Amino acid sequence: MNRIHLALPLALAVLPGAIFAAPMDDPHLAIRPLSAAETARRDEVLAAAGAGAALSFERSPGGAATVPRAPGEAALRAPSANMPAERKLDFELGKAIFDKLWVAAPASTRASDGLGPLYNARACAACHIRDGRGRAPDDDGESETTSLLFRLGGEGGPDPVYGMQLQDRAAPGQVAEGRVSLTFEVRPVALADGTAVTLRAPRYALTDPGFGAFPADIGLSPRMAPPMTGLGLIEAIPSADIIALADPDDRNGDGISGRARMVASAEHGGELLGRFGLKAGVATVREQVARAFSADMGLSTPLFPAPWGDCTATEAACRAGPHGQEPDVRDGAEVDGQSLDLVTFYARNLAPPARDRSEDPQVQSGQALFHAIGCADCHRPAFVTAKLADRPEQSFQLIWPYSDFLLHDMGPELADSLPEPGAEAAEWRTPPLWSIGLAQSVDPAVGYLHDGRARSLIEAILWHGGEAQAARDRVIRLTKPDRDALIAFLESL
Repeated sequence: MNRIHLALPLALAVLPGAIFAAPMDDPHLAIRPLSAAETARRDEVLAAAGAGAALSFERSPGGAATVPRAPGEAALRAPSANMPAERKLDFELGKAIFDKLWVAAPASTRASDGLGPLYNARACAACHIRDGRGRAPDDDGESETTSLLFRLGGEGGPDPVYGMQLQDRAAPGQVAEGRVSLTFEVRPVALADGTAVTLRAPRYALTDPGFGAFPADIGLSPRMAPPMTGLGLIEAIPSADIIALADPDDRNGDGISGRARMVASAEHGGELLGRFGLKAGVATVREQVARAFSADMGLSTPLFPAPWGDCTATEAACRAGPHGQEPDVRDGAEVDGQSLDLVTFYARNLAPPARDRSEDPQVQSGQALFHAIGCADCHRPAFVTAKLADRPEQSFQLIWPYSDFLLHDMGPELADSLPEPGAEAAEWRTPPLWSIGLAQSVDPAVGYLHDGRARSLIEAILWHGGEAQAARDRVIRLTKPDRDALIAFLESL
């Protein structure tokens, strides 16, 4: 495959001049306009990337923010390479809060109390293992981590008794909401060349209800913690560039009908493009961080000030329990605004590592197959971020996340039982693929897909259905050398 070199810098200096307000759908971004020359170069390189060309730029998937590839447990924990020195202290402070173990109130460690009263984890890092994805449950349904969470509810929204998310842990004197029993049904799949792959179909059951029997028709949605790679770069993609990829009515007849999801913004008001979360339910990194503090740990923030997190009015003991709010300290929240901003800065600046073996003929063959099979129809290779006045690390970067950030129907096998406003049960946001080749280096027990059921990349591919069924069937028909090339390409990301 010929390698193309275009004259688009990895990052362009911000031009002098007045700062223009962001479009109404991007109030989280202080966008500066592109010049005609910058626009032309952007369009040229994106057209080449969309055609499946191997570009020299792709060796740096995060543009100038890309860090050297260093396999191992810390592979995904490095800050943006282009971060000014004066901002690195904020990154380290945010990391300390991200890793911190919280405790229930009252406690002598006043800066770390307020956990719960009902919760799922004591630290952000407990779910996002070393800033990577969650761990797959073993064949007996057990997992050593809290990475797999469960959303609850029905057609009317969150469950009136148990709320939006099942809390399986409780502070002293409190009662946990319940647990989930997990078993697997084994499904062998034969590939065209005779190779056998064993898939595991998860079966979930709610057990040990803490506040009365679970409704027979309650919806349940498993959610495995996704990797944190490149969140700030994803946030910096202009909404219009993502929305332009949507084809909800499949007007071009290719069988792919991605939908943009607009969501209510607790941070900015109104509706913004959802781009974070497994169903694209959150618009900004700051709100995603604040929601995790609230729902996963029961910690209040300025965005979600309730000190009891997801506890409903029915769970009176939880709402009446002690909390860690201090009205006389800053804004009084258990995670005050300054701490929330530091964790947000940390999350925005976890940098994509460099590509591996991008010059390898096998990898380049796999990249060509990735496009020919149709994988790139949803896993869109590249974007150019907006030129930003206040985020130098994310400003005007050519990035390679391999996602369109749209919702796609993935078929009944991957559907949960919890449709929600703006996202059907079988719809999931296309997950970015950058850094996926380092997943098992960060944690050998890693799980893939939204619930961690897949233990390998080929298993994850074979679960694809719905809009991805045709691409999945093409993978099944590949020869072993071609299949190995495809996996080699994915592992190079």
